[in-house]
Amino acid sequence: MQFRQLEYFVALARERHFARAASACYVSQPALSEAIRKLEHELGVPLVLRGSNFEGLTPEGDRLVLWARRILADRDALEHEVTALRSGLTGELRLGVVPGAATRVALMADALCAEHPLVRVRIESSLRSVEILDRIRRFELDAGVVYDDGLQTDGLELTRLYEERYVLVAGDGLLRDAHDPIDWSEALSLPMCLLHKGMRDRDRIDEAAAEHGLAVSPRLEADSVATLLALVGTGRWAAIVARTWFATAARPRARAPSSCRRRRSAPQWPWSGRG
Repeated sequence: MQFRQLEYFVALARERHFARAASACYVSQPALSEAIRKLEHELGVPLVLRGSNFEGLTPEGDRLVLWARRILADRDALEHEVTALRSGLTGELRLGVVPGAATRVALMADALCAEHPLVRVRIESSLRSVEILDRIRRFELDAGVVYDDGLQTDGLELTRLYEERYVLVAGDGLLRDAHDPIDWSEALSLPMCLLHKGMRDRDRIDEAAAEHGLAVSPRLEADSVATLLALVGTGRWAAIVARTWFATAARPRARAPSSCRRRRSAPQWPWSGRG
């Protein structure tokens, strides 16, 4: 068994198409197919359902692709460790981040790159907590920032990072005075743009409003905080977003609703338990 065979197998499981998998591995399709056939022969079990096209993995393939990913991840970790011993920390760090933590993670990534110039960082900042944990377990991500909302984290290590706070942001013409308190009913009477329902930051806003007997009915919904802030920048919209979004950028006028100043579940930093 060779690492190359496992790489081809993992690529096929990811791409679910022989030609795309071969292209991703920079080999011909016949070479990829033959290497996977040899892997099946060496293991003594079928891994791939074949017809005129790729039809999926066999039950054995579904289980063994997890081992293949783990073996390749451990190989990469070993290579990075050896390189780090010779010339300092190197390699690529793959991070999955919930949208509300994207700005804070940008600061962390900047500090990491400054301290370790040979490290590359790839950030995906539009994932949900459950997606991040699932992809860490499948060795598609190395670490992530999630919300601690009673998620199943068996086999992963978590470190508390910070407590999140939320603020109301609005165009200058929509707020009376940036220093005056504002209650939930007044905040929600503004032309509001918010994240889609089902995104955790939006769920928090809905829950907090419900505790005050109010329903949230935004005129506009988006799947990106950056989109919300761009709308606020037109001067005609208001939004409620995580305060950390203003950690590195010039701020629109921002203040926290007085009844919204409370602790929420803390973002967490999970990573796989391997070395």
